[in-house]
Amino acid sequence: MPNLPSGTVTFVFSDIEGSTTLLKQLGDAGYAEVLGTHRRLVREIFGQHHGQEIDTQGDAFFYSFARAREAVNAAVALQRAHHEEPWPGGATVRIRLGLHTGEPAVGEDGYTGLDVVRASRITAVARGGQVLLSDTTRALVAGNLPDGVSLRSLGQQRLRDIDQPEPLHELAIPDVGVSPEHVPVPVAADSGRAGDTLAGMPDWIRGAVARVTPSADRMSRLIEERVLAELDESLREERHAEASKLGGPPRRQPGRPGRSVSDEVARLRTLRDDGTLTAEQYARAVDRVISPED
Repeated sequence: MPNLPSGTVTFVFSDIEGSTTLLKQLGDAGYAEVLGTHRRLVREIFGQHHGQEIDTQGDAFFYSFARAREAVNAAVALQRAHHEEPWPGGATVRIRLGLHTGEPAVGEDGYTGLDVVRASRITAVARGGQVLLSDTTRALVAGNLPDGVSLRSLGQQRLRDIDQPEPLHELAIPDVGVSPEHVPVPVAADSGRAGDTLAGMPDWIRGAVARVTPSADRMSRLIEERVLAELDESLREERHAEASKLGGPPRRQPGRPGRSVSDEVARLRTLRDDGTLTAEQYARAVDRVISPED
């Protein structure tokens, strides 16, 4: 494959979120129109920013860029174009984009190496409307973003087929809607497990998670609520036992009249999910809620 950018290259993978749902909603003719417009927008906008098309399958594209800034500009422009496009049937068409910068090998059949895999896996954890960057790409473009665009850290994320969690970052693009599906939750840098936000907390909390978690999906909101319920019950039992020994009423957590551990942790979880708290700060804050200083 001739004329591919070499040396330091930024890869971009993209696809349409929920393409099967769109097909069912719009029918064959309507979806064909959406797909045709999507392909035209990708090729026009990425071409304007000097992108090189490497491969395409259905609604998915694989591009390379010689400059990370051009790749970011193209990704932002493409998201805005999809947001502004009057799609048939009033459909909402959202795309996902993942960017990673590396130094891949270039062979007769194109690029090879882990950098290609990493870029693809970053796209796989994105939601419609998002542009996600690897830490390498973020470092190259952080000081020179498109107008109105900012960066938001998503913390460490587990990517399929990648041994260690990867720090990911989202481009916050004003006026571009993002799918309301589950937001990626950071994993602790030393946890080695996807979604293990309890790493670094007291052993008995991790034990509670292990007792109520039937599978490896520790990102589940339902599971987390079950864990918090168990923590509340455990704390109530401890306080009643303590009160029996001391001959007085159960001791409340200072400064939190009438509020349960679940209430407090849920509030902290919201701060974590919107990026106000890092995973480590969340862990320390929960530890203080569970074991307040006297």
